[in-house]
Amino acid sequence: MVLVVPMTPLPGPAALPLLQTDDLADEMEDVDFDDEGADEPDAEAWETEEDDEGVEDSMEAQDDSEVTFSLHSASVFCVSLDPKTNTLAVTGGEDDKAFVWRLSDGELLFECSGHKDSVTCAGFSHDSVFVATGDMSGLIKVWRVDTKEEVWSFEVGDLEWMEWHPQAHVLLAGTADGNSWMWKIPSGDCKTFQGPACPATCGRILPDGKRAVVGYEDGTMRIWDLKQGTSLHVLKGQDGHQDPLTCVASNQDGSLIMTGSVDCHAKLINSATGKVVCVFKMESITPKPPAGEGEEAESNSVESLGFCNVMPLAAVGYLDGTLAIYDLSTQSLRHKCQHESGIVQLLWEESSAVVYTCSLDGAVRLWDARSGKMISEYRGHSAEILDFAVNKDASIVVTTSGDHQAKVFCVQRPDR
Repeated sequence: MVLVVPMTPLPGPAALPLLQTDDLADEMEDVDFDDEGADEPDAEAWETEEDDEGVEDSMEAQDDSEVTFSLHSASVFCVSLDPKTNTLAVTGGEDDKAFVWRLSDGELLFECSGHKDSVTCAGFSHDSVFVATGDMSGLIKVWRVDTKEEVWSFEVGDLEWMEWHPQAHVLLAGTADGNSWMWKIPSGDCKTFQGPACPATCGRILPDGKRAVVGYEDGTMRIWDLKQGTSLHVLKGQDGHQDPLTCVASNQDGSLIMTGSVDCHAKLINSATGKVVCVFKMESITPKPPAGEGEEAESNSVESLGFCNVMPLAAVGYLDGTLAIYDLSTQSLRHKCQHESGIVQLLWEESSAVVYTCSLDGAVRLWDARSGKMISEYRGHSAEILDFAVNKDASIVVTTSGDHQAKVFCVQRPDR
């Protein structure tokens, strides 16, 4: 049995929410639903309940994985696959280490050394030339993959998230002081985008490569013009969220943005106008009894979301284990898929209506968004899954876990 090390807390949860839609349907006329979709930003690490007795025991001993990478000595927080060949992974963990390794056999290529805190962000550039790793203290390093040499490093405030530009050697990151930073790599030319005086909790560069959407702890969202360094739209007050933002996503052409929050709401936003198109709210069908003395009330929040590329559908994953599939053309709830424990992250397949989820019970599941039925389930971890990635042709899933391991699963789909 692998010991699960309690994790360093990162931004986390809040309260159970059936669906309501704002009567802003007229906004929908400006939006083209033909091409929905986008990959989901890296999920953040989770704090787990230390009194969850039996969770580990209930995780079956079965191991469906093909390859196990076990060089980390603590929880593995993040994983990313190289987009060009889909043959390499980078993982970062609570052991202050990041490794680049081969998916086929788990062979280590090189260690991204020199971090001094938990590595919570890691990813390859769009062409797989560079790999960037970032730790919680704000030290970001970039390595050239072919030479395995560090080419750039920079220290910011406490790091919240980081992502590469979809078409250029440009890195964007958000920090706890509310700033978002953008660097050209490897020259290090830098630009900052000053948010409110609270953490920039999540962010995403839009598909046009010219704008980025950033969510903040105070519930506001800003769309930034990356070239001008100016804020194009700000959502706050009633238009914004009432609690910290946890995740953002955009559809394939960038016309729609979705934001998720600790307030259990997911908001659909027209990126051109900055207007809220509709609000998806999840409410508990069977309310939980109030917490007793000394107990904390069970909380819920939106933890991950994303758009389908091939149908006007969006998926929202909640901390209470609900996967909600929403129909964007009718702004209504299409399916509710229940997990036994909280959803950590979800990802859509690039070219089908299949959603992947990973959850705190240590399993990866594939769901058919058209029927709401589970297609298959993969197990192998003895602790919660903290992050996962899917390769381009959706044949491989790579997971990271609180059990100190990363695993590679070959996904067999009977319909292919």
